[in-house]
Amino acid sequence: MLRSIALVACLFLAACTTTNTRLADKAPVKPAAGARILILQPDIELSLLPVAGAPEARADWSSQARDNINRELKAATAAKSHQFRELDPSSVDDPRALQLLRLHEAVGNSIQGFNYGLYSLPTKKDFSWTLGSGAQTLAQAYDADYALFTFGRGSFSSGGRKAAMVGAALLGVALPSASQVAFTSLVDLKTGKVMWFNVAVAGPNSDMRTPEGAKVFATALLKDAPL
Repeated sequence: MLRSIALVACLFLAACTTTNTRLADKAPVKPAAGARILILQPDIELSLLPVAGAPEARADWSSQARDNINRELKAATAAKSHQFRELDPSSVDDPRALQLLRLHEAVGNSIQGFNYGLYSLPTKKDFSWTLGSGAQTLAQAYDADYALFTFGRGSFSSGGRKAAMVGAALLGVALPSASQVAFTSLVDLKTGKVMWFNVAVAGPNSDMRTPEGAKVFATALLKDAPL
């Protein structure tokens, strides 16, 4: 019994923030000093995972996480030798630019599925993904050379859900747990090429809803970023 309880505790306490980086080239290709880099306001949505039923979207948590991560991304890049500017996707009204933002989400999810998941593409032996020449739309509209995208989704277990997980584990049954995952990418807007991509899975000390946790998570998201 004590051993079972210890194993359950590990599920909640042992996990840490993890990352997995991909580069378009074997050696990082850093933007030249003074490059104009567009930081897209993070697209993050969080929800509550109840005892039973579908996750319940939490607009307040999502807003907190977006603001916290956005602030940390700007702080982390402020000391770099580039020209950074911020773009709120909700302010974009150009249909071509909006389509490109949606395309990045689709490409990012594909990267996760094929470069990090169980599937593989026989024609993609190396990391080679692109948004296509349409990326020049953002370059021209916002006078930028590169764009830094961040996309995250996740959930947090309710108190009842956590108790149910402990009880189920003691009976040898595993209930799906809540998790928070985000990816960040640096895109060359002249070519549309995804230069660098990183996936981060949040640990107990990287709760995006708090300033302290967001700082830890943003640091993980930007791990080995060629900036």
